[in-house]
Amino acid sequence: MQSNKSRDTKPELALRRAAHALGLRYKVSARPLPTIRRTADMLFTRAKVAVFMDGCFWHGCPEHHTRSATNAAYWAEKVRRNRERDRETDQLLAEKGWLVIRIWEHEEPARAAARVAEQVRARRH
Repeated sequence: MQSNKSRDTKPELALRRAAHALGLRYKVSARPLPTIRRTADMLFTRAKVAVFMDGCFWHGCPEHHTRSATNAAYWAEKVRRNRERDRETDQLLAEKGWLVIRIWEHEEPARAAARVAEQVRARRH
């Protein structure tokens, strides 16, 4: 499991490149709320938008999640806890005025970046 990167994955880099090409500037792997140990993949502090890139396996994508053949019970519980933590994160940030955008790793980067740009620009005005 050490070889699984927690940041700068290929899907994250593709999303960041696409967002940057649209003129967006952001913080990378930053905490929206310093008191809560949750790190957003992209953070737009002035607009209060936190973007999370969710992996299909780790976060239970309804389209692409596959069940593990070995140690299935452990991994099913791990994914369940991840999804629960995601919902809690969304709620905590929303209570503090943040907009959370969740993007699946399989989403096309340019379309996802356009969605992010639309929300960031709307909240800046």
